[in-house]
Amino acid sequence: EQRKARSEEKKRQVITYIARNAINPQTDLPHPPQRIELALEEIRINFDPFKSVDALVKETVKALRPILPIRFAEKRFAVKIPPDYAARGYGEIAGAPLVTMEREEWQADGSWICIVKIPAGMQEEFFSVVNRVSKGDAEVRIIE
Repeated sequence: EQRKARSEEKKRQVITYIARNAINPQTDLPHPPQRIELALEEIRINFDPFKSVDALVKETVKALRPILPIRFAEKRFAVKIPPDYAARGYGEIAGAPLVTMEREEWQADGSWICIVKIPAGMQEEFFSVVNRVSKGDAEVRIIE
């Protein structure tokens, strides 16, 4: 029973990891966790409760590729937060998990500009954090 519970926990971790870091290359949008879970049920993969999550992700993605178009990617964004929200925005964005800050700069008017890199599957979450912090006044541009 404990083994089954640990196996289910590993499955949850793998699904979460894939949903956050992988995208559908046809639409450039992340796969929802439910879609990944249904595909896993279809291929009937077993999760070894004693293997690391990274090893399980590699095996799982290899098995999922024939059924589900999947690609791991990172996206870069330039973010400009106005002076009224800059301090709070800095704290929220710089401290966010899985966000890599590439460059940052404080402007003379008090606004804050940064270039961040995030897993492609997290862009909706990132946009919601930026909008919540700046109450919709921030500018976000995708950098190719």
